[in-house]
Order: sequence, then C-alpha cells, then structure tokens
Amino acid sequence: MHNRGLNLPIALLLIGLGVPSVMANEDRPNLVLIIADDMNWNDCGAYGHPAIRTPNIDRLATDGLQFEHAYLTTNSCSPSRSSILTGKYPHNTGAEQLHWPLPKDSETFSKRLQHSGYYTAAAGKWHLGDAVRDHFDRIYEADAAGFVLPSSKDGEPAKMVASQPSGCKDWERAIEERPRDQPFFLWLAALDPHREYTEGSLDPPHSRDDVIVPAHLPDTADVREDLRLYYDEIGRLDTYVGKVVAKLKQQNVDDETLILFISDNGRPFPRDKTTLYDGGIRTPWIVRWPAKVKAGGTTEALVSSVDIAATFLELAGANAMANEGQSFAKVLWNPEQPHRQFAFAEDHWHDYEDHARCITTQRFKLIRNDYVDLPPTPSADAGRGLSWQNMLQMQKAGTLSPEQQACFRSPRPQWELFDLERDPGELNNRINDPAYASVKQRLTQALAKWTDETNDYVPSRRTPDEFDRVTGEPDHSVRIRPRPSKKDMFGTNGKY
Repeated sequence: MHNRGLNLPIALLLIGLGVPSVMANEDRPNLVLIIADDMNWNDCGAYGHPAIRTPNIDRLATDGLQFEHAYLTTNSCSPSRSSILTGKYPHNTGAEQLHWPLPKDSETFSKRLQHSGYYTAAAGKWHLGDAVRDHFDRIYEADAAGFVLPSSKDGEPAKMVASQPSGCKDWERAIEERPRDQPFFLWLAALDPHREYTEGSLDPPHSRDDVIVPAHLPDTADVREDLRLYYDEIGRLDTYVGKVVAKLKQQNVDDETLILFISDNGRPFPRDKTTLYDGGIRTPWIVRWPAKVKAGGTTEALVSSVDIAATFLELAGANAMANEGQSFAKVLWNPEQPHRQFAFAEDHWHDYEDHARCITTQRFKLIRNDYVDLPPTPSADAGRGLSWQNMLQMQKAGTLSPEQQACFRSPRPQWELFDLERDPGELNNRINDPAYASVKQRLTQALAKWTDETNDYVPSRRTPDEFDRVTGEPDHSVRIRPRPSKKDMFGTNGKY
C-alpha cells in the first residue's frame, strides 16, 4: 500500500526550505488530471448523451462530483494545456497560439508540486514544448503525429495518425512505475477523440443511428459517419479511464487519489473547436475523490480551467504560485457553494488567424470578435474531414440553413450575446434585443474590467494562415515544423 506520508529526511528538508508544515502531513491527496483531446462537454452519458458509450466516465460522476458549468480559457489544444499548467490566461503564458511552446521561465504547478515532495509524471499527448520537460520527473510521450500534420509520402495526402492512436497506452505504466514513497501527480493526456478518424477504434462500433446531429451541422450521411467515428474514439478513451481507476484500486491508493476529468477544448467539427461557443470552450468536469468528495453530487458552481493550478496546490498543501485562477476546493466540500461570477475565454490563431474574447455566466455569454473580416473557419483537421467537405458542397449548392452557414460568414458581428438557458445551441444573437440590454451592459463592463486587470490586448500584427481555408491543405510557404516560438516570431513573450 502506498505510504501517504513523506519519509523523515524529505519532510525535514521541505520544512527547512520553507514549505508549509502541512507538506509533511499524511492527508495530501494523489492528483490525477485526465485530459481528453477535442471532446465536447456533453458527449458522454454523464452529461446526458443517450447513445455514446462511456460507462467509465459516467462512473466517475456516479462516484464523484459533476460540475454543470465548467469552461476552458481557450478553444485550442496546446494553448489550453499551457494555461492549465501555468494557471494563467493564454495571452499571459507566451504560448497562446497553437504549437507555441511554453517559455523557459514559465512557472507551473507541476514544478511546485515537485518542490513540495510530489512525484510528477506526464503520459500521452505532450504539446507543451521542451522548456518545461523537467517540471515532470518522467514523461511518456505519445507520437506527435496524432495531432501535428506530418509531411506526406509518395504524393499521398498527409494524415494525423499516431503509432499509438489513443495516446493512452502508457497511462497504466505511469501509475505502475511511480515511486511508492511519495504522493504523486499524473498528467494523463489522451489523443482521443482528436482527428484523424479511422475504423476500428471501438469494438463494437457505434452506428449512424446513434448519432445526434447538432443544428449547426447538416444531417447527412457524411456528417453522421464523421460523428460516428468521433463517438468511437470517445468510447476508446473511456476504456482507458476505466483502466486508470482499476490500477489505482489495485494499488490500494484509490480512496486517497483525486481524479479530475476534463477536455482541452470542444468537438473537432465546424462551429465547435476553435470557436467561443460552448462547442469550443465548455468542458466536462468531474472530480472523483472517494475519501473526501461525496459521491453522486452535482454543482452549479461556475469554474474555469485557470483555477486548476490554484486548487491542486491548495489541496497538496504546497506554496501558491503567481496565477490568475482561484481555488475551487470549497466547492468539493460543499457543492452548493458558489465559485465564480464570470468565466473568460480567448480565441487565438489555430491554423488560421483569429482573435476574439468572451465572458460567460451560468446563463449568459457575450462574445467580442476582433477580426470581423475573417470567417470563423474550422481547424484544418476538421476542414479535411467529411463534415466540412460535405458542407462546402452544400454551400455551393445553396442547401445549408442559416445556422449551418456560420463558418462561411464574413463579415461577422463584432458582438454576440446568447441566452444559454433558452438557446443552448447559441443560434440567436440577442446583442440588439432591448430585453437583454441590462445583461449586455453588465457583461460588457465585466469583460472590459478583466481586459484591464489581465493586461489583455489586440495584437498589432496578424499571423498568416498556414492552411487553405477551403481545402484545408497546408501552405508550405509559411508552414514550418516545429513551429517557431512566440519569441522567435515576434521578439517577445508579451504584447506584440
């Protein structure tokens, strides 16, 4: 059985270094963060989907606390992860664009946990750059081909298919190979359900009849097939979630281990991932901690992924670091406890240039689009998928509904306001509706205050697109891999 306390020499050393005395206490939990890659917040049984098979994720909710209003700080893979790890909003990480690495002077909660006596390991998708690798004691890195388009061979179209397609195969190994005399933090990052999609990821597979097509996508055979394959990868991810829980139980550390399950951004489909709609930034958020968190609960507390760092450090009894989040630990003890009044999210370059901000409550969301001349083109991987290619044909034929034309719209509104309770699909912009004037004023003022407090800005220079906005094919005149850092591109890690 895992010894929850530190051995005496380490405890004395930590006290000598000024680490809080609680660090020598036996009550510090193990911490496991499971990150799905491009999974929509409600694409699992726990959040109401009737057909996607996610028994293990659902069991996390049955055994733990489910958050109904959880948001990410951005709609894009690596910037979301960098924000989580540093506890900062993306524009303050120096890594707010896709594939930008974290700068070498970045402060992370994993490093703080290391200093406080935790063993730290990352397994699966990395996507954080080289400068912070030593913030983990060990890294089991999945093949980057699962999320970075490789060079094509022999004239064949390039595809993002990793040698370990799920990205999860080393999760159990990371648990097994940890030292037994330290509390541990595990960053378990899947590649599922990131594109590309192939047959055979789940046995038996989902059927097209299982698919629920959202209103912003056309209900066609191609779209249903695309979503069916996406469902299968969620199902495959779910099996590994079950394996993690089983391994922790096998090692008799299950009760003292907090598991937080989230996604890095939303569904990789048009008008979802890379947008500030709920399909881009809302996330599943389930906390399971048998020893401390009452099973089967739900909470209406509003939380943001920028809060994870502060929460984990508080629960570990580690020294706090400079961050822009706030611990939601109090909600774990009392799910009726409120947390945030507002959550904020950002939209930056992801294959294509864009810049936008949003503020949300449990009911209302305000979006500010800064580059209104640019259409909200889907990510390049989604652009090569069945759904977008089908939509391109339908747009040309004039058979898309107004809701399904959103990704083609240019210019687009500078401001969008949605009533998430009455309009969960975010299809009716209420920005000019007199009935919502007071909501508009309140959210606009709060967004302006956050902009000032976090030193947010609109860049003075735009970043070129790396892919064709119609075909999704790479533009090799501007596309370089590995992608240069922000400092290399703009001479700064700050305002540019």
